[in-house]
Amino acid sequence: MIVNNLSLCYHNKLILAPMVRVGTLPMRLLALDYGADIVYCEELIDLKMLQCKRVVNEVLSTVDFVAPDDRVIFRTCKREQSRVVFQMGTSDAERALAVARLVENDVAGIDVNMGCPKEYSTKGGMGAALLSDPDKIEKLEDTLSLVKRIESTGIAAIAVHGRKREERPQHPVNCETIKAIAETLSIPVIANGGSHDHIKDYLDMEDFRQATAASSVMVARAAMWNPSIFLKEGLRPLEEVMRKYIRYAVQYDNHYTNTKYCLCQMLREQLESPQGKLLHAAQSSQEICEAFGLGTFYEETTRELDSRRAEFLARTPEEVREPAEDPSGVIKMAVKFDRRAYSPQITPKTCLLEWCRRERLAQPVYETIQRPLDRLFCSVVTVAEQKYQSTLWDKSKKLAEQAAAIVCLRSQGLPEGRLGEESSSFHKRKREAPDQDPGDPRAQEPAVPGDLCKKPFVTLGSSKESPLEGW
Repeated sequence: MIVNNLSLCYHNKLILAPMVRVGTLPMRLLALDYGADIVYCEELIDLKMLQCKRVVNEVLSTVDFVAPDDRVIFRTCKREQSRVVFQMGTSDAERALAVARLVENDVAGIDVNMGCPKEYSTKGGMGAALLSDPDKIEKLEDTLSLVKRIESTGIAAIAVHGRKREERPQHPVNCETIKAIAETLSIPVIANGGSHDHIKDYLDMEDFRQATAASSVMVARAAMWNPSIFLKEGLRPLEEVMRKYIRYAVQYDNHYTNTKYCLCQMLREQLESPQGKLLHAAQSSQEICEAFGLGTFYEETTRELDSRRAEFLARTPEEVREPAEDPSGVIKMAVKFDRRAYSPQITPKTCLLEWCRRERLAQPVYETIQRPLDRLFCSVVTVAEQKYQSTLWDKSKKLAEQAAAIVCLRSQGLPEGRLGEESSSFHKRKREAPDQDPGDPRAQEPAVPGDLCKKPFVTLGSSKESPLEGW
């Protein structure tokens, strides 16, 4: 890995290494809390970043780089701005330069991954594959001033993982190779790869630095297992560390699957403990919080974020806050779709579609908009020329459509697929479909997802009727 930066100092530093799925904002902030001097984000691919739009998130006080499918690819905040290094995976000079320009005002350094030996990186000509293509290395140096392997190019530092491309963590790190590089160069050399054999606590990091003659030490797995390894006073109890991590994850709206993954890496052999089993079963940030006794914290924090969002939206123009659809005649309710309350096979959308089929009505038509300021969604569903809408905005198009379907079903007094709902006869009819003529072409036509997005209305009885896209 080669780093180019004009302000960061890489002498005598303890650094959180880039780790896929681990180096997101909550982990980086936690490492800073415990004493890390510099923190790296996980490797992010240039092609993916170039599709992103930079968005200032005033609710979370973050800067988000958001993909076209509305996923946040990279999130950062002011607190880490002077100490976070952005690592990219790239095999193309022009793309690398474009990504660097996209993020340069929000990070302290840019790092090109030239060390990852994993196939997902090398097969695209990235990571360790760059080391076998000197032409690409020289070309990257011309555009980014980041990637020559000799110090005369002006690079700020070089991080060396002391293993060969074909080696893995179970192989011993080669301290002598790192030492030879450090003694040859005058720029800082950052030693990496010592978690398995050398680094188990704070003092071990200094021993590893001396063994490699490096300027600084970068820590991956040992920090993933317990980020308090950066603390001079010694490791903190894992329960305390995990609870602190969860708080950051909730405060910065980290996706629960990523939060869960990182916590599982910390628990390791304790995954079969009662708390580990609760974590494994958790299917939301709220359930993760409840597993660690932070249920009240979750409720208070989400209320605070909702309050900030409402306050922010109150300052925006009315046309941004409301759907473009004329509200006249729209039946509205304040409802949300909670996955935990419904069967995985039966959702409000499927219930509504089945009811429309049995009543020989045109299939429901969903019209969904996204509010640009906070990227939330609102959907209006039309059934039998009547429109239904939830007044609560959701994080995804699918959730917003489910909420609109709930409004319609409840308005009609129909079952919506909730667990324990007295609707067995409804679902039995759904399976048997006794009212449908087997010879009706609609009974045999395959599903064609996406038709509803193409056509605002479907003619009653049209042979082009197709079910809604799956949940």
